[in-house]
Amino acid sequence: MKKNVIITVLLTCCISVAFGQKYLTRTGQITFFSSTPLENIEARNNEVAAIVSQQGDIVFQAPIKSFKFQKELMQEHFNEEYMESDKYPKADFKGKIDNLSSVNFSKDGNYNVKVTGKLTIHGVTKDVSEPGTIIIKGNDITVNSKFSVATVDYNIKIPALMAGKIAKSIEVTVNCILSAVK
Repeated sequence: MKKNVIITVLLTCCISVAFGQKYLTRTGQITFFSSTPLENIEARNNEVAAIVSQQGDIVFQAPIKSFKFQKELMQEHFNEEYMESDKYPKADFKGKIDNLSSVNFSKDGNYNVKVTGKLTIHGVTKDVSEPGTIIIKGNDITVNSKFSVATVDYNIKIPALMAGKIAKSIEVTVNCILSAVK
């Protein structure tokens, strides 16, 4: 037991040194929206883990089964048929803030950023580069971004019967409030 506590403390210290000042959440939010003439589909996930460091490292991880839908049947189809969430239980992004010099972590304000990295969904990893905003207020930062994900890019198969009800490109919105870790 003591050995596990010591290892955990050492890992936490190493991560703090490697990342410098960092910000963390386990309750970030990602929503997605699919709009077609036949049906709109929206889901929300409030269990997103995220970390941002002042060195520009940024990581997000979303458990797929944590996306909640208005209709229970949509959620079931999403997990079993489209996302195969037992086989691919999470989506994640690992990247860097490209224009880090434009962000002053010690001054409250809104900062436009561009983030580049690798997005993994449904077992497929793609290079992505997307705009976003970092809002700094006291010891917290808010990270916002809105971008589109093409289902075909991540081998998410939409049956012909459902093609008119699910958009080929899904709008993803990220809104995470992270607190400084000391």
